[in-house]
Amino acid sequence: MRTKIFCDIAELDQIKRFNKKKIVKGFTTNPSLMRKAGAKNYKSYSKKILKICKNKPVSLEVFADEYSEMKIQAIKINTWGKNVYVKVPVANSKGRFMGRIIKELNDQNIKLNITAVYKAKQAEKILKLINKKTKVIISIFAGRAGDVGKDPIPEFVKSIKLAKRFKNVEILWASVREPYNYLQAKQLGCHIITVPPSIIQKIENFGKSFDQLTKETVETFLVDSKKSNFKI
Repeated sequence: MRTKIFCDIAELDQIKRFNKKKIVKGFTTNPSLMRKAGAKNYKSYSKKILKICKNKPVSLEVFADEYSEMKIQAIKINTWGKNVYVKVPVANSKGRFMGRIIKELNDQNIKLNITAVYKAKQAEKILKLINKKTKVIISIFAGRAGDVGKDPIPEFVKSIKLAKRFKNVEILWASVREPYNYLQAKQLGCHIITVPPSIIQKIENFGKSFDQLTKETVETFLVDSKKSNFKI
């Protein structure tokens, strides 16, 4: 199975550049990336992204924390483009499962990217609520789980198995930490992996031999030692 690469990004110039790459099949972003990119107005900035990327899926996230406001935001975001996936969290900041809004938006045929998922049990709860026709992405945060000493792999294995009954559901490997995660995602059968630009560039360079890496590593040490005029 081919695992699609989405670019996790918000900078407009970078989106222009990576939108031209065949390896990039879509884009994801979030309020934190938007803020870092200097966005002042969420709607206008999102529309600038969509103006650049018209034919690939773009995930844009709600930032409300309560059901009613989250639903208003989600419905508005959905109108911004046919290629929009509305990102909603699996639970809000109080830990409350957002099942009601997931079901209601899915019933309205709104494409969803359900984010901040860590456990297969969360994926199972989502799958019990959705139909089998409207597209849904379930984003499982591998890197953040690993950061606190949790192994995300079993959760992916279970989630992918559960999602096999749904042709409209894709499991996404989120919070990448290194290029090798792409190969792990492929081996597991993840449908998508979302990757920052720096790691996409490294993935494009896959294929070097161990001997080549040894040579390049030693050359780097040699160059730096000469630049520093080190003597023993």
